[in-house]
Amino acid sequence: MKITSLRFGTLEIPEDKVISMPKPILGFEHLTRYCIIEREDSEPFLWYQSVEDPSVAFIVVNPLFFYPEYRIEVAPKEIEELKVSDVRAVETYVIVTIPADPRQMTANLQGPILINTETRLAKQMILVNSDYRVKHFILGPAERNEMETESHLEREAPVTV
Repeated sequence: MKITSLRFGTLEIPEDKVISMPKPILGFEHLTRYCIIEREDSEPFLWYQSVEDPSVAFIVVNPLFFYPEYRIEVAPKEIEELKVSDVRAVETYVIVTIPADPRQMTANLQGPILINTETRLAKQMILVNSDYRVKHFILGPAERNEMETESHLEREAPVTV
């Protein structure tokens, strides 16, 4: 099927790659179908593109890439909703927010998106009894300071004519 993305133009997405979310992402209750777009220039980040609205695409990442200790508990009811028969078929992503200052980018570890890759069903979980929050810095303080120093040096570098 062809979809239109505000960021990527017209894309051909195989029908079996379309993800259904019977319980949509909070704040986007009118959108229930998505696909994942991978781009080499944005790895390890992916795009969770709405099939129904070209202007809606979330930047997502596998939380283990930045938070190797990230663990969640999934209730049997949610396993049932996703029709999971093999837990290895479930992929977990978190939505990333990248503000104008990318050093301040955060991940929503409290609302991961689980995707059953076999059934293509997905669900955003809300972890109410966890220490995870909606904004966790992706970069540590040292990395953020290092980026600021590099940025500062680039701004002050002499210009050769």
